[in-house]
Amino acid sequence: MELRQIRYFLKAKELLNFTEAANHLFISQSTLSQQIKQLEDELGIPLFNRIGKRISLTEAGIVFAKYAEKSLLKSQEGFLAMQDLKGSKSGELNIGVTYGMRSTMISALIRFSKEYPGVRVNIVFATTSELLDQLHHIKLDFILTFAEGNRVELFNYTPLFTSPMVLVTAKSSAFIHHKSISLETIAELPLAMPTKGYSTTRYIMKAFEENNLEPKILIEINDIPALLELVKSGNWSSILAQTTITEKDDLVTIPIEGENMIRTAMVISLKDAYEKQSMRNFYQYLKVK
Repeated sequence: MELRQIRYFLKAKELLNFTEAANHLFISQSTLSQQIKQLEDELGIPLFNRIGKRISLTEAGIVFAKYAEKSLLKSQEGFLAMQDLKGSKSGELNIGVTYGMRSTMISALIRFSKEYPGVRVNIVFATTSELLDQLHHIKLDFILTFAEGNRVELFNYTPLFTSPMVLVTAKSSAFIHHKSISLETIAELPLAMPTKGYSTTRYIMKAFEENNLEPKILIEINDIPALLELVKSGNWSSILAQTTITEKDDLVTIPIEGENMIRTAMVISLKDAYEKQSMRNFYQYLKVK
């Protein structure tokens, strides 16, 4: 059954005349008659009584007309929905975010939602590895994270900006006036760090190993807001990307010395998957500083 056949049927039902219906549809009468006959054959029951040049709906035709009208209406609504999606007026975005990209995502989301208030946005916070797994299983449209290590052929990687790695410490710290700090100095400090599942921890631990240093990690925690509260106490410091910390966090950040102490923020999406127009629009807000 095709939508074309349903439209033909409804026009014939409206005018109760095949010739007039065909004229309104800009097709030949024979084409209209043939399409309606195919529809009746598929349903296995006649929809019209044919008495000479006059036609009338059968009982089956009356019943079918109710569903045909609903079907045509729903198809039209679906077409409009697709048009809206093309214009990003509606639809849904599923975004995975690592905590280090929190402020970037929130800033972009606020601006995006003002321009496209009809788009529903679902945000998931997790570690990079957890988000990549969800992306792989098409549970997310894209993720925001700091990329490191080998690239996976399955994904697209779009660079956004770079962010330095910093020592995060309380305002009572003796280091607050330092313009930079070395890994050697940091290795002597009591540290509270994100758990090993976080890419930031993997990244900085690799840097310590390459410099033959053993940091004093006394606390590992999988909740970044709780981690920042611990740092505020002045008992521990931490190491994070600069963009993880905002003015509202009320902490001091000191850039870490070294060539590899810069990370690249990335949008990662599934290669060869359909890219929604709303995704492309959201990317533009991520690039605005």
